This record gives sequence, C-alpha cells and structure tokens, in this order.
Amino acid sequence: MGNTQDFSGKTVLITGASMGLGEGFAHGFAQAGADLILTARSEDLLEGVAAVCRESGGKVTVVPGDVSVEADVARVVSTGIEEHGKIDALINNAGVSDMRGVAPEQFDMETWNWIMSVDLNGAFMYLRDVGKHMLETGGGSVVNICSIMGHGANELNIIAYTAAKGALRNVTLQLGCEWADRGVRVNSVSPGFIVTEMVRPAIEGMGMDKWIASRTPMRRIGELDEIVDPVMFLASDAASYITGHDLNVDGGTNAANGYYQIPPIHQAWNADTTPRIGEGYPGVVPRPDWYEAMSAGIPGVHYAPPAE
Repeated sequence: MGNTQDFSGKTVLITGASMGLGEGFAHGFAQAGADLILTARSEDLLEGVAAVCRESGGKVTVVPGDVSVEADVARVVSTGIEEHGKIDALINNAGVSDMRGVAPEQFDMETWNWIMSVDLNGAFMYLRDVGKHMLETGGGSVVNICSIMGHGANELNIIAYTAAKGALRNVTLQLGCEWADRGVRVNSVSPGFIVTEMVRPAIEGMGMDKWIASRTPMRRIGELDEIVDPVMFLASDAASYITGHDLNVDGGTNAANGYYQIPPIHQAWNADTTPRIGEGYPGVVPRPDWYEAMSAGIPGVHYAPPAE
C-alpha cells in the first residue's frame, strides 16, 4: 500500500470485509497500525482476511453479520465496541449488484429490494448506529463507498444500483453537514471500475477491461491500491477539515461527457428471456464511410483540395 497514514491506536470497522475492496481496505488499515472490526456474511472468508491482518500486529475482531438485518447491525456494532472500547472510523463498504444485464423496463422488484436492502438500508443502519456512538464519544470518521454509477447515467449501470448509490451519496452530504459541529466527519469515495484479483480473470477474459478503458480518460481500469489509499486518507486525521465530500476515484470518467460508441455486450445477454424493448442505437461500425472520408483531415486545411 502506498498510504503513509498512521492509524496506531485507532479502531476501524469495515463492512463487506471478506473479499474484494473490503479485503483491500482491511489489509491497508492493518498495515497502517489500526485495530480492526471486520464484518460480512461469511465467517470463513472473514477469518482468512483477519489472519493476514493480524500479521501486522493489531487486534482484529471478526463479527459475522448481514448488513440488511437490523439486529445483525446492532450486534456487530455493540460487539465491536465491547471488544475494542470504541470505533474511530467506519468504512461503509458492503454492497451488492446484479450481473444479469437486465434492462430497466424488465427489472423485477425482488432484485430491486435486495439491492436497496444492502446498498442503501444497510449502509444507513451502520451510519446511524456507529454515528450515534461517535457522537456520544466526541468524534469519528465515516467513509461511505459510493460509485460513479451514483452520479449519472452509464451504459453499464444497473437501475437499482444507481438509485442506491446516488441516494447514499446524498446521505453522505446530509450527514456530513448535520454531524460536522459535533466532531463526526462523513465523506464518501465514488470509485470507477476497480479491478481486484477476484474479478480480474473475468473482466480481462471477457474483454471488459478494454471496453471500460475505452470509456475512461486514463484509458485503463483502476487498481486496488488506488482506491484503498484515498479511502484511508478520508478516514485519517489528515482529512480533519473535510466533511460532506464525495471523492471521485475514476480515472477522469466523471469529468468526461459522452456515451457508448459500440453497444455493450450485456445488452444481448437476455435476448431470449427479458429482451430490451424497442430498437436502440446500433452503434457505429468499424471505420464507417464518414470516418474514411475524414481520415486524411479537412480538405484545404490539412491537405490541398483536388484541382478543379
């Protein structure tokens, strides 16, 4: 990890800590000296992450739980406080999505409610319960993991996911202001596409890395360390005058305008079961006539026009 922040003496609660970004956050904070409270649904996976984190010398407490279940949230928070005496930082990371590529006009409410229950409701319950503890003890820092998908339309988005992440971003701004005068900072990070070792084979095997890179000004997918470090910065005392802020970590994607040039492959995934309704934009074909015509530049500007 490139982060040089010192979290010695601090206790950090990380949700969704069993894999992916959450595992990366756990390793980063452990290496920076933090004690950890790790939660997710899978105790076995959590114990594997915890074993690595303990090698850094800090105390690590594993408390399995489902973020969408209010009683589980209360139990994780109370157990963490009982074991560590306090929670200095919350990394609100747990989240789910839907990889079927179903169009919004075909989206089912069961999946909508499941995504909302984790990405928005669960995140708020942790904000509420940990926030109350921080207010009572005089301060703390929360970093919500949002998404560039919560900022606007994207051809790779899922309708329930964009709704949940957009709402969580607004919750960040609201609580960042409401709790600011009482010492609790609330910020968020909105990652672009970040590759972890867990998803790298699928993304690269499907060619999605090239697709995403073609839509990103930096022309590549982000790496795990590139999201871990900004999250640790916002959680740290180095960000003591920052609250209610959402930080894009997206290779410039949200600074750019535009939409797809070639229809993304997932639009064809459900053609036999839940097809998109109506004729959509077919996309440009490779080297269309107008592209060929302009390939040499503008006549009279970049080359001499033909003699009449």
